[in-house]
Amino acid sequence: MTDTTRFAGYGVLVTGAARGIGAATARRLAEEGARVLVTDRDGPEAERTATELRRHGLAAQALACDVADRESVEAAVARAVDTFGSLDVLVNSAASCTPDTPLFEDGSDDAWARDLDVTLTGTYRCCRAALPHLAATGHGAIVNIGSVNALQDFGNHAYSAAKAGLGSLTRTLAGHAAARGVRVNLVTPGTVRTSAWEGRDAELDAVRPLYPLGRVGEPEDIAAAVAFLASRDAAWITGTTLTVDGGLTAVHTGFRAVVRRSGDA
Repeated sequence: MTDTTRFAGYGVLVTGAARGIGAATARRLAEEGARVLVTDRDGPEAERTATELRRHGLAAQALACDVADRESVEAAVARAVDTFGSLDVLVNSAASCTPDTPLFEDGSDDAWARDLDVTLTGTYRCCRAALPHLAATGHGAIVNIGSVNALQDFGNHAYSAAKAGLGSLTRTLAGHAAARGVRVNLVTPGTVRTSAWEGRDAELDAVRPLYPLGRVGEPEDIAAAVAFLASRDAAWITGTTLTVDGGLTAVHTGFRAVVRRSGDA
């Protein structure tokens, strides 16, 4: 059962929250009592998500925010603080993932820079703007959204490098922010059924057997992990990575299937 009071009185900012993991996280935290600023580069979609939350009696507002732009980020943080009176939790979900070119050497500087600027540097911008306000609460928390692409080769060179960078940023910022009462953690999802997979049901069905728990993830799976790390239930956890991937990176299901067939399991 969802605790409707765990984030009572909290002001929360979620980036990339118009859809997918970000939207599910905004909903989960609002359901647990938070007042949430739903931000996304797509302002109308952010407003649609916030409107849907309000329709269910939840406290949510929306603001267009491009994490690749410092002024936009600082305006979003200021809006959250002005509206809610405090900023207690920051969730960095915004990301960019450009499809790889068939040959590595055909990749462009622009595509590489865009993925790193949004996914990694965008998180840096948000943390930089939010940290003083999070510290002022005495219990601030940052939760970054990573990817199993940071741990193994699943393609997408620039996106994967950016997500790997988030792991390092999470640890170094956790070390800096601990003395200021702010915790910083990372959630690392596997394949999650979001709009990025729209029209690709056959691919999702094909990868499902690779997951030991027998399914791909849902945005709500990741939102639950974020809610835990953002809450006081995780008061003694900082600088850690929580992998939420149905066992994908722990168990090589393809190898296990081969050895079972050969009788060596």
